[in-house]
Amino acid sequence: MTQDYDFIIIGGGSAGSVLAGRLSEDPALRVLLLEAGGSDRHPFYHLPAGFAKMTKGIGSWGWETVPQRHMKGRVFNYTQAKVIGGGSAINAQIYTRGNALDYDEWRQRGCDGWGYDDVLPYFRKAEDNDTWDNRYHGKGGPLGVSKPIAPLPICEAYFEAAAALGIPHTEDVNGETQAGTAYYQLTQRNARRSSAAMAYVAPNRHRANLTVRLGAQVRRLIVEGHRVTGVEMMDGTRIMATAEVLLASGAIGSPRLLQLSGIGPGDHLHGLGLPVVLDQPQVGENLQDHLDLYCICEVSGPHTYDRYAKPHMAALAGLQYLLTRKGPVASSLFETGGFWFADPDARSPDLQFHLGLGTGIEKGVQAMPQGGVTLNSCYLRPRSRGTVRLGSSDPVTAPLIDPNYLQDPQDREMSIRGLKLTQAILSQAPLKPFIKAERLPGPDVKTDQDYYDFICAHSKTSHHCAGTCRMGSDPEAVVDTRLRLNGLDGLRIVDNSIMPTVISSNTNAAAIMIGEKAADMIRADHGI
Repeated sequence: MTQDYDFIIIGGGSAGSVLAGRLSEDPALRVLLLEAGGSDRHPFYHLPAGFAKMTKGIGSWGWETVPQRHMKGRVFNYTQAKVIGGGSAINAQIYTRGNALDYDEWRQRGCDGWGYDDVLPYFRKAEDNDTWDNRYHGKGGPLGVSKPIAPLPICEAYFEAAAALGIPHTEDVNGETQAGTAYYQLTQRNARRSSAAMAYVAPNRHRANLTVRLGAQVRRLIVEGHRVTGVEMMDGTRIMATAEVLLASGAIGSPRLLQLSGIGPGDHLHGLGLPVVLDQPQVGENLQDHLDLYCICEVSGPHTYDRYAKPHMAALAGLQYLLTRKGPVASSLFETGGFWFADPDARSPDLQFHLGLGTGIEKGVQAMPQGGVTLNSCYLRPRSRGTVRLGSSDPVTAPLIDPNYLQDPQDREMSIRGLKLTQAILSQAPLKPFIKAERLPGPDVKTDQDYYDFICAHSKTSHHCAGTCRMGSDPEAVVDTRLRLNGLDGLRIVDNSIMPTVISSNTNAAAIMIGEKAADMIRADHGI
C-alpha cells in the first residue's frame, strides 16, 4: 500500500513539531508527521515537576552509551525521548539559547546564514515571552516562555553565594549578557509545560492538510536513483513525498535512520550486511555532548522540595497546584543556574550551572534521605568527539552511542574546575543557614585524581547531544547550509544533529529555532 504527501516529517520532537505547524499553515500542502512514540496525554508531560519522572524511563527509548573508555568503562543512561514533542516533552523546560558567539563561529566555519544576527529573528518568532518584548525576545509566538513562578529562598542565597566569589547576577542569560547567575526562563505557559508539540501541533490538529501518526516508526528511507522519495514503515507500508522528506529524529535518531537506509560510512554498513546507497563517512561522526557533574549537600531544614517525595506531602503539593498553580508541582526543579568561566581566557562563558531544588531528581543521582540541594556544572565546549553507529541491521536494535566523554585532556581539566567551583559556591556564607554539610564529592575528594575517580562514578549526560549530521559548506559535510543532504536529493535534516559544534547551553531552544529557520528555507526553495 502506498500513500502520497507533499512533505513527510520523520520525528515529532522539537524541530519536527515546528515543521509540522509551520508547513501546514499553507492549506495547499499535504503534510505528514510521523512520530515513533506515543501521545503526551499523561499528566507528567504537562506538569512542570513531571520532569523528575522523565529520565527514569517515561517517554524514552531506554538507550545507554557504550562503555566509556576514558571513564573506566562507565555506561551512562542516555535518555532520548520517544513521545510526541520529543525532548521538549520530557526536559527540565530550561529556555537558554547559547552564546551569540556560538552562532558567529558556525558562520566562520562556513555556515553562511547561521550567524547570530541570522538566527535571532527565529528565536524571537517562536516566543510568546511573558517578561520581555525587545531586541532579544518576542511575544505572540507559539512557544510559551515564562519566568519561574515557584522559586525558593535558597535560590536567592545561591545568587549571593556566587556573588561572594565574584560571579554577578544577570537578569537575562539570553540577552545582552550571558555571564552570571540567573533565574532561567522556562518553556511554560500558565504553569504548564509548553512543549513543541503543545505549541505547534496540538493547536493545529484540526487542519485537514496535517496528518499526525503516533507509534509510527520508520524502517528506512526509500531512495530511487539519486533521490529520497519516501519512507518504508515497520509494517512494510510505503509513503511517498512529492516534495521532500524532512528527517527530524535528533542527534541519535537521524544518523541511525540514515545508516539503516544505507546512507553512512560504507565500511560500517558493509560489515552489517546493509547495501550502501551513499558512502558518507561523516554520518554519525562528530557527536558532542555536555558531561554533567554535580555537588550534593544535605540541607539543614525543609529548604528544598525533597520533603514532597513522601506520598502525603506529594498529595498536598498536588492540591496546592490544582488550587493555586503554584508550589513544587509548578517548579521545573532546575529553574536557577547561570554561566561562568572555567578558563578565564575563554571567549565567553564555558561553564553552566543548574541548581536542583532537591536530590535524586534524575536517574542514577543520589538522593539525600533528610533532604538536600544539588548544584550541577557542565563544561560547555568539549573537544571530545564521539560517534553513533548501528548495533545491527535490525531497526529494533538499539544504536551504539559513544559520546567519548573526556577523551580530550582539556575536557577533564575544565570539568574538574567546574566541579570545584560548585563546591566553592555551596560553601559560601549566604548558604550556611540552608546547608548542613556537603555529601558529594565530600571531604575525602582532594587531588585531581580523586576528582577524576569521583567523576567516573558520579556524572551523567546533560542531554545536549548534537553534531552527528554536521552542516557545512565543505565536501565532507553531511548537509549544506540549507540543510539538504549532500549526495542525494529530496532529503533535509532538521534537528540538532546539524550543529557543527554544540552550543554553549541547553539545546532545546536551538532545536526550535532550527525548525523555524528550516521552514522558511523550505518555503523559499519551493516557492511557497
